[in-house]
Amino acid sequence: MSSFISLFNASRHPVTMSPRDRPSDPLSRLRYALETMPSSRKYIFSPATRAEVLSELYDAFWGPYSHLFLPLSNSSLPMHATLSNVQADLGFAGAGSEDPIIPGRPCGHIFSKGESCFRCKDCALDDSCVLCSRCFHSSDHSDHNVSFFVAQQAGGCCDCGDIEAWRKPISCPFHPLAPHIQAQIEQSLSAVDSTPRAVQRSISEEIPFVENYPYRVAIPPDLRDLMSRTIAYALDFILDTLDYSPDEATVPSHEADLRLQPSADPMQKDQYAIIVWNDDKHSFDEVIKLICETTGHDKKTASIMAHSIDDAGREIIDINGDVPRLLEAAHLMTKIELGVTIRRAYDTFREQVACVIIEWLLDLTRSRLGADTLIIKEIIAVELLSPRRRENTFFTSGPQIPNLAEDLARPCRIDWLFVYHTRLWKKPRIHLKAIYASILTLSHPHKIAIASHFASIYHRVADAYLLVDREAETSIKYFALQLFTAPSVALHIVSQHDLMTRLLDIIVNFFTNHIEDKHILTTSPAKQDIDVDSPPFRSKRFMPVFSDLRYLCHNRPVQQLIARHPAFIRKFVKVCQVFMCINANKRVASSHVEYETDVWISVFNVTLSLSRVIKVYGEAFAFATPTQLVGAITTVVREILAVCTLSTDRLDKEKFSKPMLHEVEFGDAQYQIVDFNVLEGWVSFHHSLHWLLADLLKHVDILSEESLKQIGVSGVRDLFLRPFNEGAILTLIDFPLRVLAMIAQIRAGLWVRNGFPIRGQLLHYRDFMLRELCYDQDLFILQSSLIILDPNIIIVSILDRFGLLSFFRGEVEKSPYEGAHLLSMVEELLYVLITILGERASATKLPFQRAIRREIVHALAAGPSSFTDLAKRVSERMADDVSFERVLKDVSHFRAPESTSDTGVYELKDEAYDEVDPFTFHYTRNKREEVEVILKNRLRKKTGVKDPVIVPKPLTITSGPFSILPSVLESEALLQVMFYAIYNVIALTNSAGTAPPSAEAILDQTFQLIMLALVERPSVFSHVSVIKPFAEEKKLADIICAMEHDEKYKPYKSRIDWVLTEISKHVPEGVQPPRKILSLAVLAPDVEGVKKRAAKARQEAIMAEMKAQQASFSLNFEEEEEENDQDMDETSDELSSYGTCIVCQEDLNEAKAFGSLGLVQPSRLLRKHPDSHSQYLNELMTMPQSLDRASPRDTTFPPANAEELDNTSSPNFDGFPTQYTRFGLHASVCGHMMHLDCFQVYNSSIRQRHRSHATRNHPENIQRKEYICPLCKSLGNVLLPVLHPSNAPASQTPFPDWIRAAGISVLKSKPDSVMDSLQFRSGTGEFVFWSAQDPGYGAAVRKPEAVTSTKMLDTLMLSSRLVSQQTRHLRERPEPEVGERGAGMYLPEDLVGYTISAIEVAARGTDSSGGIVADSLSLSDTQSRMIRGLLASLTRLAALELDGRPDGGRESVKQAIIKRLLPEWSRTSLTSFSYPLLLRDPFTVLIETAAVAPEMLQHVLILCYYACLARTVIGMVYVLNKARTYSAFQQPAVRAHADIFGDVRMFFMSVVRHSPVFEHTATLVFDAFGEARIEKMLYAFTLPFLRRAAILCRSVVPLTFPTSLLGASNVNEYKRLLATLGIPPLADLPNQDTLQNALSGWCAHYGHSHAASQLNCGVVLDYAAVYGIARLPLILDNLFGERDKVMKCHRCNTVPTDAAICLICGVTCCMASHCCQDELGIRGECNMHTRECGGAIGVYFVVKRCSLLYLYAGHGTFAQSPYLDVHGEVDVSMRRGRRQYIHPARWEEVRKTWLNHGIPTAVARKLESTVDSGGWETL
Repeated sequence: MSSFISLFNASRHPVTMSPRDRPSDPLSRLRYALETMPSSRKYIFSPATRAEVLSELYDAFWGPYSHLFLPLSNSSLPMHATLSNVQADLGFAGAGSEDPIIPGRPCGHIFSKGESCFRCKDCALDDSCVLCSRCFHSSDHSDHNVSFFVAQQAGGCCDCGDIEAWRKPISCPFHPLAPHIQAQIEQSLSAVDSTPRAVQRSISEEIPFVENYPYRVAIPPDLRDLMSRTIAYALDFILDTLDYSPDEATVPSHEADLRLQPSADPMQKDQYAIIVWNDDKHSFDEVIKLICETTGHDKKTASIMAHSIDDAGREIIDINGDVPRLLEAAHLMTKIELGVTIRRAYDTFREQVACVIIEWLLDLTRSRLGADTLIIKEIIAVELLSPRRRENTFFTSGPQIPNLAEDLARPCRIDWLFVYHTRLWKKPRIHLKAIYASILTLSHPHKIAIASHFASIYHRVADAYLLVDREAETSIKYFALQLFTAPSVALHIVSQHDLMTRLLDIIVNFFTNHIEDKHILTTSPAKQDIDVDSPPFRSKRFMPVFSDLRYLCHNRPVQQLIARHPAFIRKFVKVCQVFMCINANKRVASSHVEYETDVWISVFNVTLSLSRVIKVYGEAFAFATPTQLVGAITTVVREILAVCTLSTDRLDKEKFSKPMLHEVEFGDAQYQIVDFNVLEGWVSFHHSLHWLLADLLKHVDILSEESLKQIGVSGVRDLFLRPFNEGAILTLIDFPLRVLAMIAQIRAGLWVRNGFPIRGQLLHYRDFMLRELCYDQDLFILQSSLIILDPNIIIVSILDRFGLLSFFRGEVEKSPYEGAHLLSMVEELLYVLITILGERASATKLPFQRAIRREIVHALAAGPSSFTDLAKRVSERMADDVSFERVLKDVSHFRAPESTSDTGVYELKDEAYDEVDPFTFHYTRNKREEVEVILKNRLRKKTGVKDPVIVPKPLTITSGPFSILPSVLESEALLQVMFYAIYNVIALTNSAGTAPPSAEAILDQTFQLIMLALVERPSVFSHVSVIKPFAEEKKLADIICAMEHDEKYKPYKSRIDWVLTEISKHVPEGVQPPRKILSLAVLAPDVEGVKKRAAKARQEAIMAEMKAQQASFSLNFEEEEEENDQDMDETSDELSSYGTCIVCQEDLNEAKAFGSLGLVQPSRLLRKHPDSHSQYLNELMTMPQSLDRASPRDTTFPPANAEELDNTSSPNFDGFPTQYTRFGLHASVCGHMMHLDCFQVYNSSIRQRHRSHATRNHPENIQRKEYICPLCKSLGNVLLPVLHPSNAPASQTPFPDWIRAAGISVLKSKPDSVMDSLQFRSGTGEFVFWSAQDPGYGAAVRKPEAVTSTKMLDTLMLSSRLVSQQTRHLRERPEPEVGERGAGMYLPEDLVGYTISAIEVAARGTDSSGGIVADSLSLSDTQSRMIRGLLASLTRLAALELDGRPDGGRESVKQAIIKRLLPEWSRTSLTSFSYPLLLRDPFTVLIETAAVAPEMLQHVLILCYYACLARTVIGMVYVLNKARTYSAFQQPAVRAHADIFGDVRMFFMSVVRHSPVFEHTATLVFDAFGEARIEKMLYAFTLPFLRRAAILCRSVVPLTFPTSLLGASNVNEYKRLLATLGIPPLADLPNQDTLQNALSGWCAHYGHSHAASQLNCGVVLDYAAVYGIARLPLILDNLFGERDKVMKCHRCNTVPTDAAICLICGVTCCMASHCCQDELGIRGECNMHTRECGGAIGVYFVVKRCSLLYLYAGHGTFAQSPYLDVHGEVDVSMRRGRRQYIHPARWEEVRKTWLNHGIPTAVARKLESTVDSGGWETL
């Protein structure tokens, strides 16, 4: 008793109790803590508060037994930690490792946000069954239809191990099935009462604990009691708190209302909290700005709050007592429709505690008691399923508590939680769903119990979802998906809780707007009026309610219930009739409709959703007996008649009147038919009851005469005509017939004044994907009527409804239509007739797989198609079906995409063409004609007949009520239709002189009907066609005979022939007289033949003449060319042309300055060899010997054995580390040329455009002097000079002689102090005038005579200087200070050298068409022209500086270069070269030579190559010395290149011998790696130099370096290059004294410097292998498998919601997110990372969008994804969810774009093509 009093006291007087009196019982302590906390914490809920609540909860939960939950007996949980995490970290009782395998336990893994889940269509029962990554990969789904998607939010669980979820066992090794569970489910499926209950049954109270669980632990009874009581109290606390929470976010209008809000605060203290709720409408910036404005928080705090709102679903943005201020702020926010509430701070605090309690409960579901993982969940389940215990509330203003007792006899806590779900926000909602999901997987009885509770209050959940909920996507309504799809559960709740009826009531009452106070009333209204403009129709939320209904009805046991119990169909009919004939249309005849509404869209959404349910309902009757089916059909027909004859109030009396019959005459008979004119009456597209009837009538197997006779009905005709008269049946079919007639009129253009809505409705109604829900159903009703009533009366009704009676009576002038409209209507009518007479799918109940096959064959008959297009051409039900892709594989071949822009397509197999019927009713007229041509061509090839006839296939309806359908073809009315169709067309053609529009189509269709009649009913039809006379006493056979030899009807000749031959088989005398005499027919072909022969002769004569002309032309042309060649040699004074200027189209020659458009861009493409990883050395070891021969790549798609290849994961996707890149300038040209004057004019026009479109995001940037090539839209910023290459032949001087001569010429020359001063002070031998920021350039240009001539050079210098100024920090060279001579980038190295190196790198691994790298296709003429242009610019710079000298200073520069190269000069005191040559890049020296003295290139090249060898040795010592320490290499057996390198050790040692320290290191290195490996590396590292040299030399002096004979052979590339370039190999060094001298001089110089100052003597080597981008997995979903390890952003250390992977270095960035912006919030992480990685460019793969992102200097564009799905199609944003595979050609394209520096142009072209106002929003 005492504990009871203490509880009572605690809740009564929480404030007066002193801490001394704190109760000792743990639960009372918890209660006391939670009651006193709000005021003691001043209503501020901090992380510390959360920790305190958690620790109180755990203490109360385990009392003195914490050792059963945690490993150490005295341990308590650390602050802020949760039990499940701690258990997993400590590995307590097996936590944290894989769960043990227990048969029958389902997986139940609950998906977290961003995790990947898989769905296998072949195995799953329906779409809701999914697998987690682990279960998917461990079960076999090869060749299955697998889709993959990323969980957008937490919740939902893996269905592996749940027997009911799968069609066939998926045999996952972790979750084997157990027989006892199977038995349980079968028992619950069989235990269905004979009739469903209308009264709710109370839900069984006790659920047994899970049986057969091997890991039970003995639990002290008082612990179990403690656990139960704590959980019970926690749940009650949540409910008591939520009692006071509002259902939706509203703000009281003034203070008085605010104070009257219900509150649980006993003190009623005036502290209020203002809370902002999450939604999908507002952006972060909007909310941040608002928070700052209304509350005065700074931006950082506001940003954190905004993130919290997005993350948790709501956030308190301010707490204070200043009510007016809070109200004002709240009203401000509601103005932009932000969800805001103001509540007492006490209640808000309690809500936050409740939120922590929910988190705690979720944590318990993941925790274990010892090894038992179920017990805690079972206790939570027990408490959730027991009624709540209320606290007494004394001084609180009472909340409005819903009365659950009216729905349930014994409402439990879980019912309250379901109802209160809307009062919670995102995070706790997701947590609660996860708690429910974990209880569902406990056992089958648990699932049934929870489903029963959910079903009992489903209507309240639906109310909240449809009318109140702000965050629909986290609504508890979606929980239905997990429950309603399990067959046993669905059966239980439909039969025991009458859920179906209640769901149907919700639908009716919702759409009749029977809503009060945000609740859908449950009582049905007396008058069910539908207003299509009411809010329910506008709402998009009704869709899921329909899909819940569909899920329920889709389960097989529920279908059996529907078929067996007439109550279901009666109820459903009442629902369907509500939607009959809604939104009717009336033709506007005179003036165009004024106001076009789009209300039809929402109406279609509703009726199509309903129609999908109708489909499932109709299918259910496959389980019915004949009596049940007949009962259902009669019920539906009665309801249709009640609606259509207006005996109920459903239809609008102002629009519809009671159908009346009138008498019409047709042929020789009178017919009583319904009187209605579609041109004047109201017609609706929506006849849901007819659609239902159509689906019931499709069960032709149950409606066969044999089975109907058993129940005393003689057949379908009797079934209809016994209860209803003929007039009633005509009324019944008249409504679908009106729709078909209206469609025909709309298509014929008679409804144009009704505007777009009528076209829109028509398109939807006949849309491929939706037509089977509506259009096909209406046609089927019409087809069925042919077997119920006399076919003549039906045909006459159709003619009457189409307004064509007079046309087919032969009274064309009386027709209500004019001209083209009339014949269009005839064409539409014949289309309907052919369809209802020839369409046999529904009439024979074609199995679904056959139906799918038929649709696919017809969709592909017109030509190959991609999968998506194909899926759009068949109904959605087929495309979603399991067997769709299997059938597709059977009938077609898949052609995988090859190029980068291809998509995969399916082509029909040849044998499948035999199944194609060109008159199938899903073809439009154009499609039919296309297919006919294809089929005729096929027949022509096969049979050799010139004009083959496509004979209709027989209907072959052998059984069922429709077996009498072919007899309709004998009806007289139809014969009359055939006759007048032909007769009137001939008459109209004759009167007009030409064929009227639609005539061809009408004749095609009529002959199709006649041929069908002759195939099905040959004898009878032949007789009537010959006997029955019509106009002018002619018979059908007569007019056909008359057409036979008429030239106008030649296309029909073969068909007429076939028809007449068929008729004459039966009635020869009927055809003989009218047919013309055959003798004429014999002559005719001969005349044809003569004509043909004459034509052929003419054609041959013309061809011969053309040939002769061509030959003479080519002779002249060749002669001219030869003359030109001679001219050039003789006189070079004449101007040679270089093509035309792309602006003025005039010739480009030396008379007027011109240049080639180019782009100089900063680049960080070139890579240095990383000395940090051994993997790069291993790469060198396995490198191919030749980089100019393509390595074979696997290009199959989808890639074979992709799964195994993806198993190896690597850090950063094998991206290249950024710190090992070299910065430089890269020049590229697009190949187009312009005059300098035109260029200047063009540039000013660009500036003009920028001024006139100030806000546009322009593709070029004027500050950077950019422009766009007017022809190819490439980006450019320079104009380069254009020259022909020098044609000097190779010099014959041997190398030693040349060196001697060079030395002598240097001696002879005078000392040149000017030249010395123009070299760098640091003694490197570089020239100051070749630096980008050299101040001397400006001075030289300002000279008046230089101004005009340097304009072109200026463009290059400007661009280079701009980059140089901004990038000093990226360059490692020692440079003079800014302002001194020689400041900035050194152009020969950083521009020309860099560009050639980049060209060489891009050409690696591509085939060089048999020659050397310089012959390769990728090194085009434009590139070599560009290299000459760059060198010419260098020459010009030297000339500007050395202005007065005769040859533009070339000689002096040449001398300086020779001095630099010859060691005896570089070390004397005469020159200032204190800098060892080996520290300079020898290739730069080669470029300097090419610029001023190309004639000595071939000799300097040899020196540079040897300098390169020596320098490489030095670099290798540095690299290998580092590598030596951390890698042991296995020795390769033999040396491969002794013939090139000779004695490697000797050379290696002689290079380093001048510095003792260095020599020691080198010895260690050589011993560690061995000669063979060192040689292989030397080969790899020096090969790029040779390749670059070849490119340079071939561009400048092509004739000096012809490709040697070796070049084309298959010798390794090194040898071929040495031979081509004329370099003696290193093996030959002992015979080259001059080279030995030079080498020893260079090495000595280096060695002494190294010994003197070891500071900066390192040599960095270039990366020698083929460049690759980061390696993404071959299958896209493998990216998500370990995403927390693989994709982690280093900046914010989280897994990004929208990750972008940098393809250069493999780092993951947060794309377009707030967390990683720069300080100003201007740049996102991708742009920031670009600056560190690619410099100006970025290439990213955006994972979620599944596309590439290219960035360049602040602009960007998305490009197509390198991944394609199984069908070879791009899947943007993974919308379709199929597994995607990398496409080799596309992937290579990305690499090529990056290697060739194509990104700036790609971005510019994209921006150029879109005119936008700027900003990323428009991307």
